[in-house]
Amino acid sequence: MTSPTKVSLSYRDAGVDIDAGDALVEAIKPFAKRTMREGVLGGIGGFGALFEISKKFREPVLVSGTDGVGTKLRLAFDLNRHDTVGIDLVAMSVNDILVQGAEPLFFLDYFACGKLDVATATDVVKGIAFGCEQSGCALIGGETAEMPGMYPDGEYDLAGFAVGAVEKSQIIDGRQIAPGDVVLGLASSGCHSNGYSLVRKIISVAQPDLDADFHGRPLADVLMQPTRIYVKPLLSLMAAMPVRGMAHITGGGLVENVPRVLQPNLTAVLHRDGWTMPPLFNWLQQHGGVADAEMHRVFNCGIGMVVIVAPELADAAIAHLSAQGETVSRIGEIRERQGSEAQTIVV
Repeated sequence: MTSPTKVSLSYRDAGVDIDAGDALVEAIKPFAKRTMREGVLGGIGGFGALFEISKKFREPVLVSGTDGVGTKLRLAFDLNRHDTVGIDLVAMSVNDILVQGAEPLFFLDYFACGKLDVATATDVVKGIAFGCEQSGCALIGGETAEMPGMYPDGEYDLAGFAVGAVEKSQIIDGRQIAPGDVVLGLASSGCHSNGYSLVRKIISVAQPDLDADFHGRPLADVLMQPTRIYVKPLLSLMAAMPVRGMAHITGGGLVENVPRVLQPNLTAVLHRDGWTMPPLFNWLQQHGGVADAEMHRVFNCGIGMVVIVAPELADAAIAHLSAQGETVSRIGEIRERQGSEAQTIVV
């Protein structure tokens, strides 16, 4: 009987490069440092991240949200563009917790790949840090997982979660929304991070030149435009006046997200002529032959965030948000629900 051949294997032989992971941690430290804020105890690299809630909260309630970037990542792989998907990742969570009145406090990310490319991962995390800067929250930790055989070469997956806080007495839950209230729409920056399975299907059918000019920019740039982060303008609005409800327009579009903040007896009537649908959505609809109803339940159609206020505050809210750099439209109103009709109607 022959003896087994003796080998000397390392983790690198198995496909995991510890040195690359260490290099990534060092590369991202300066970007994470720029996101630090009051409450952070310690820095990147510990087993857990510590955060002390500010004494400005008398009865703080923590609000958490988690999300990914979805199949927009597939487009990022195809275009070899990795510097903005991190912004998308942060935006999807911080915009979600914002609608309940929460100020985002900190964010953690999870980056998983088959083989770690330090340059690509650094671009992604730089985007995450920039998104955290935009939303005023700290990037206080995360996890990089190199898992050979789990992902094709050059591909990765992203997930993250945000934690925020709101004063218990100031939680926004939609219970104050009443018939006659005004529905305001804040403009989106594009498709944000939703509907990209349909976007990619339309691209495969239409076969456009993604480098061609599209209203002054390459079509690829328009498709990869990162999700708009509404945190600072809306926190400013909430400090200035009562806000009765907000809805982040993500998967499910306008018709499925607005009802999430309405009581069962109410309906939001949205007027299609109340805002201008950006050219990208017209292009997607025309080249994909997508019906209006499908557009409204898949895409944000140019409205990334909905804010509901009392009618006497509508003009002041529009002025306030416009001064913060937002494009705001009066897109509808709240009324009593008729029987079993849908809770959001686009007319």
